[in-house]
Amino acid sequence: MTVARAAPRLIDRGDLLAGLDRAATRKVTIISAPAGSGKTSLLRAWADRPGQPRRLAVLQVQRGQQDAQQFWLALLGAVRRATGAEGGAEPPPATPEFNAPAMAGRVLSELAGAGGGVTLVIDDLHELTSPEALAQLTRLLTSLPQGVHAILTTRRDVRLGLHELRLAGELAEIRAADLRFSERETRELLAASGVALSEAGAALLYQRTEGWAAGLRLAALSLAGHPDPERFVAEFSGTDRTVAEYLLAEMLDRQPPGVQDLLLRTCLLDRVNGELADLLTGRPGSEPILLDLEDANAFVVSLDPGRTWFRYHHLLADFLRLELRRTLPEEVPALHRRAAGWFTVQGQVAEAIGHTQAAGDWAEAARLLADQSFSLTLDGQAQTMQALLQAFPPGQDHPELALVRAMGDLAQGRLDQAAAHLAVAETHVRTMPPERRRRLGVAVASLQLSLARRRGDLAGVVEQVRFLASPVTGPSEGDIALGSDLRAVALMNLGTAEAWTLGLPDAVRHLREGAVLAREIGRPYLEVGCLAQLAFAYIFVGAAMPKSDSFATTQRRCREAITLAERYGWGTEPVIAPALMTLAGTLVFLGEFDEGERWLRRTERALQTDTGPDIRLLLHQTAGVLHAGRGRHQEALEEFSAAEHLASQLAGSQALANQMTGWLLATQARAGMTDQARAALAALGDARAGSGEIGNARAVICLADGDPAGALAAVTGVLDGTAPVLGYVTVVEAQLLAGLAHRELGDQRAASQAAERALALAEPDRLILPFAMTGSAGLLEALPRHQTAHAALLADILDVLHGASPAAKVQSSLPPAEELSPGELRVLRYLPTNLSRPEIAGELSVSPNTVNAHIRSIYAKLGVRDRSSAVQRARDLRLLAAAGRTR
Repeated sequence: MTVARAAPRLIDRGDLLAGLDRAATRKVTIISAPAGSGKTSLLRAWADRPGQPRRLAVLQVQRGQQDAQQFWLALLGAVRRATGAEGGAEPPPATPEFNAPAMAGRVLSELAGAGGGVTLVIDDLHELTSPEALAQLTRLLTSLPQGVHAILTTRRDVRLGLHELRLAGELAEIRAADLRFSERETRELLAASGVALSEAGAALLYQRTEGWAAGLRLAALSLAGHPDPERFVAEFSGTDRTVAEYLLAEMLDRQPPGVQDLLLRTCLLDRVNGELADLLTGRPGSEPILLDLEDANAFVVSLDPGRTWFRYHHLLADFLRLELRRTLPEEVPALHRRAAGWFTVQGQVAEAIGHTQAAGDWAEAARLLADQSFSLTLDGQAQTMQALLQAFPPGQDHPELALVRAMGDLAQGRLDQAAAHLAVAETHVRTMPPERRRRLGVAVASLQLSLARRRGDLAGVVEQVRFLASPVTGPSEGDIALGSDLRAVALMNLGTAEAWTLGLPDAVRHLREGAVLAREIGRPYLEVGCLAQLAFAYIFVGAAMPKSDSFATTQRRCREAITLAERYGWGTEPVIAPALMTLAGTLVFLGEFDEGERWLRRTERALQTDTGPDIRLLLHQTAGVLHAGRGRHQEALEEFSAAEHLASQLAGSQALANQMTGWLLATQARAGMTDQARAALAALGDARAGSGEIGNARAVICLADGDPAGALAAVTGVLDGTAPVLGYVTVVEAQLLAGLAHRELGDQRAASQAAERALALAEPDRLILPFAMTGSAGLLEALPRHQTAHAALLADILDVLHGASPAAKVQSSLPPAEELSPGELRVLRYLPTNLSRPEIAGELSVSPNTVNAHIRSIYAKLGVRDRSSAVQRARDLRLLAAAGRTR
């Protein structure tokens, strides 16, 4: 099938190209003119010149682009392709929580690293309707690195704040008048297209089109081979639109019937490839026709370097759609349905829903939108989803759309509206057929968990949504695949809720399952989310009782999640905040105050765009214990008060409420505010007042008031196990408070015994914070060093209490801890004690010869000659902490 052709694609518009070269010496060039003015043609001519010295990062903005994230990801990809960085860093996938300033900064960083000589080309900028994207684009354009230039094309002026660039002479503008053909260029175009026209005819054509590029190109297509070109020119006149419609009709009429049919049946698509065109025309061979149309300069433009995807010029597309409705109106819905089916199979959800709506199948469109709402959100298309929602006409407001509305309300923090829409959706679920009931029920329950977490009212919801743990199934294999995103989200939300309500074994299991599923389906954002919450859950698992690796396991989980997040550029995003905060907390508990503070600051950056109070509550609480550990009671009070304020915004009690309240009351007492602390203590209900954490606070108040006997009575329930506690840290605190009380009462033996029990509990994790918060330096310094079984830990604790970090003692030039074998580390743990070598062998259930061999090896590896020097060297290297975890 032959396409009617016009000879060359473009003529040499040297003056315009020279003007564009001059404009390129400034930071930004804007080409603003109506459709058909030749903006894209000018850019292509400029870019395709032989010897073009600049690297071009070209982005064609999608039609009706509303999602900032889609725009910025495409722009980053274009920059990486232009600079050759595409094969380096992992391409960032879309996320439901998009940080536009961070992404703009990322693009700037890529441009800065390119070393200049790069031109950023953004075509059809008027199609970008996201205010957020435009705001960050302004920032990008005003901050372009040296040697980087930007060219923007648009049909109308876009609201960009570039006045500073204009005042500085760094903004060049090319307008419609600049793009109009001259009479000389009109004659050159006709000659290049093989059109023989008299001087008068060429002048008349120029006059009628007023040098309008699209009109002249269409005229050249229609005049090529026309039997009477002079008469043709004389028969049309009027506005640009009139000229365009006349000439487009002429061009279409000159195409073979098969080409006309392809153009008409595919014009309802924003973009088309050969396979999709074959489907809509019902016959093969469409791709060669599309390639020929582009080669013929027939207003068909390829969208990718491989020339597999095409779009029609806006003038041609608009004209063809009018023709389609005029000539084949009865086929339009069927064409949309075929397109929708193809896009559904390809996983291009938004386009599938749009074509389903265009076909008038509103019930099916509502079903698709509800089913795909989680996927659209994960793909960073929340604004597109809301636009599809708004496209439903009055009277077509299907109940399933309540789920989509609830999702939008949650994203915007409109919690009451979200709850109302979820109630509508939940009622509708009960009326649905079984094959739909399960899927929508899972979606509703998952959003209920998100809402409950935002409100802090998880306890009443978790039991109702346990069914989320079972697989999402459907009537067909395709439906099962469709539910993978939904199931991964459901597992993450359920596991998160269980972690916050201390349903720890279930939380760990569901978060692990969610992470595995997310990895399988290629959803790294969900995988990071599950791993971050899993790290958060592990700190509670470890807090339940002292273990030899609980804090180490928690830190390892945190760092695994953080490493994966950093791989995708999410190292300071809300999704990773639970792992950042948990890592900071473990470091603080281990006495690494400076390092813990560094991670707290990073957590704060990650929460800048987060609207929920839950994780911020823990951030303030962790900052509070950090200040308390340093003895900064006033700063600690400020943080604990901020945490309590956030807790008051939550509808339900938090699992950590007793611990937070206990620390707040204790800090008030230590800051000399005992009356205020006692008043707050008296206001607590019986259930909370009976917890171990509040008992410890009561003991601190008693000590501050000079009542050590009262303090001993307050911690009795913790020490004998009758008072409920959050974890073993509370018991360590109680032992230390008991030791301080005994010391005040003059019973040094009982005080030392309590301190020794606290050290024993703290030894497996090398726990330090409780000793710092309780101010136990005097209690520990009174311990006989030669009698304690925890001399290494005791030394570390005292170093922290005297202002040194445990890590500060490690010298990078010293040999690494890994040089000692597990057996040697186990023996090393006993060297600070008074046990003899045979006694150490008995403790380890090995022979004395084995202990002797290990000690000789330890001396050799540490470069020492005796036991005392080995202990000191091991302390410097923190090998005794490693030995404490090797049992």
